[in-house]
Amino acid sequence: MSNKANFTTEVAILGAGPVGLTIANYLSKQGLEVTVIEQLDSLIDYPRAIGIDDESLRTIQSLGLVNQVLPHTTPNHAMRFLTPKGRCFADIQPLTREFGFSRRNAFIQPQVDNVLLQGLAQYETTQVLFSRQLVDFSQDKNGVTLNIQNKEGQQESIHAKYLIACDGGNSIVRRTLNIGFDGKTAPNQWIVIDIENDPLATPHIYLCCDPVRPYVSAALPHGIRRFEFMVMPGETQEELSKPENIAKLLSKVLPTTDGIEVIRQRVYTHNARIADKFRVDRILLAGDAAHIMPVWQGQGYNSGMRDAFNLAWKVAMVVQGKAGPELLDSYQVERKDHAKAMIDLSVMAGHVLAPPKKWQGFVRDGIAYALNYIKPIKQYLLEMRFKPMPKYHDGALVNNGDKESPVGKMFIQPQVKLESGETVLLDEVIGNDFAIIAWGVDPKWGLSEATMKQWQKLGVKFIQVIPAVQFGNEKRTQYDNVITIGDIGTEIRGWFGKTSESVTILRPDRFVAALAIPQTLDSVSQQLFAKLHVK
Repeated sequence: MSNKANFTTEVAILGAGPVGLTIANYLSKQGLEVTVIEQLDSLIDYPRAIGIDDESLRTIQSLGLVNQVLPHTTPNHAMRFLTPKGRCFADIQPLTREFGFSRRNAFIQPQVDNVLLQGLAQYETTQVLFSRQLVDFSQDKNGVTLNIQNKEGQQESIHAKYLIACDGGNSIVRRTLNIGFDGKTAPNQWIVIDIENDPLATPHIYLCCDPVRPYVSAALPHGIRRFEFMVMPGETQEELSKPENIAKLLSKVLPTTDGIEVIRQRVYTHNARIADKFRVDRILLAGDAAHIMPVWQGQGYNSGMRDAFNLAWKVAMVVQGKAGPELLDSYQVERKDHAKAMIDLSVMAGHVLAPPKKWQGFVRDGIAYALNYIKPIKQYLLEMRFKPMPKYHDGALVNNGDKESPVGKMFIQPQVKLESGETVLLDEVIGNDFAIIAWGVDPKWGLSEATMKQWQKLGVKFIQVIPAVQFGNEKRTQYDNVITIGDIGTEIRGWFGKTSESVTILRPDRFVAALAIPQTLDSVSQQLFAKLHVK
């Protein structure tokens, strides 16, 4: 690391939250020079988000860090909506594992953030600069220059090819660029209280639709309990934070407040906003800088992680000179609509918990209101597996216009068998490359030499899938440069059975970029190269 006032890097990332740290890890793993700039002196140490989903864990898996993260999670975390009398009227527990991990997990965010920070220590060309204030920035056709100031007041100048702004809902980069941030701020605030040595010790998360003061009670890993109570008109953070008032709130949910160990409390406002655009030339917005949403579906964190995975592989390809900068336009094309859908879902879940009518002190028709919502809740939350799954209709993919097509959706991640007899999750076979996966045949046979060379330049794994029992057949044809994996159950075969094509091209973020049969693979590859702006 250079001590002088000026230095260069390939990608500068503003903000050492989960989104910035995830992108930094991904780019570093791809061999890029990365500089992370954070205004705080260290990572935020209090819990914020409490829910991490299967897609986020799959993203962390791509960084090689998921085994360090899983010990800080509670898998299969159910979500229950309760009436004021404590009757459960909606119980949401998705138990499937399409993407290799439990769909809904409780977690302790600072511990996971710390794993991401420690992960960066292995990369010599990556640096994390804490206690740095951004003074100003500018961009031209060659890159972005950031002027920052350290704690001692010394100025430093960083020149980067690209800047990724992960500097939160109040993003100075977004505001300086005059990018609109439309949406609403909810009229009510909530106070969050985290407690050590969980006094209730019931598993899962409970949302109580109490018409007087709705609240949330959530079990977190390592014996931490989170309570969230709605703040009533006229109440202030200062007033509510007094020990006697905290005790009063907790007496609503606990038989006694003796010996309670409060870790911290904070008052939050729920916002629902989205940036007009996610890219201005060499500057990109990600996470809360691009969109913020109420916490009810735990999707603020997870939407940011989706941004990270979508954007990181594209930035890596552009900086490495494999693709033109136009590829970066697909980031907004793909992510904006889905972020908006997640905001709408979070707002709706908030309305179930606290109907947006004037709150009076007496019991009112809150529950009837919530019950009207049950059908849409169940439909949204149960059938749509908690969240509208991202499906990209346009962007870095080849779509044939078929509404039912899996193109633009994330590919499954089952356990697969290797030639060695070992069993691993599919992504361990792919690494951070593209993958061309064929059912039962040589995934390369339809490719011309020129297309083959282009694929190899991009970085690709050719994968043949066979039923795992066929590994015992010594007459089986072995193909050069092809990894053969065994479908242990029928998950991969079942996936291919729903399409009319037998070869799928996966992007590095595990989304299906295109489908083909061996005879069309060459032309489909060329169409995809055009969409990727491959050089």
